[in-house]
Amino acid sequence: MNVRTLILAILHFKEASGYDIKKMSSDGPFSFFIDISFGSIYPTLARLEQEGLVACRVENHPGKPAAKVYTITDKGESELVIGLRQAPQKDIFKSEFLLQAMNAELIGAQALGDALGKRIAHMEANLEMLEGIVADCDHPATCWVINYAKHVMSSDIAYLRKNRGELIAIASEAAREPQAAE
Repeated sequence: MNVRTLILAILHFKEASGYDIKKMSSDGPFSFFIDISFGSIYPTLARLEQEGLVACRVENHPGKPAAKVYTITDKGESELVIGLRQAPQKDIFKSEFLLQAMNAELIGAQALGDALGKRIAHMEANLEMLEGIVADCDHPATCWVINYAKHVMSSDIAYLRKNRGELIAIASEAAREPQAAE
């Protein structure tokens, strides 16, 4: 999937400004797919508009700069279907936390405990966000995706809680090893 397809998918569900698209793709319901930046959103929106895949209108709000609001066109809907039918790339999972866990013996039990706590808190916050989204969800496929994500996150949280002590013990044992004489 690419930025173009994600933007069209967002606009399929609702009209949005570039700022709204960034917000939904970084902190909202579309944040679990691919990473996009303002630097890629605005040029892509301009190309989509030139190609007739999105339409743009300017909204004026008192005391604020004018906002360009984009909607998907029928041609854009057709392009979205083509983009979604492409075979997806393999999922990419990267985690700085996992690098810390892999090096537990180097960072120590305290730092690792803090990292575990932050990881669990972050995942719980994501889970809470998903709970809020699914509570208002009226689109069956979206509800299915959100429930799948909730299941995966719940399993991750349960694993971290259940096995937290084992990883901290690894870090603690390394700290108890005798240091070489200076």
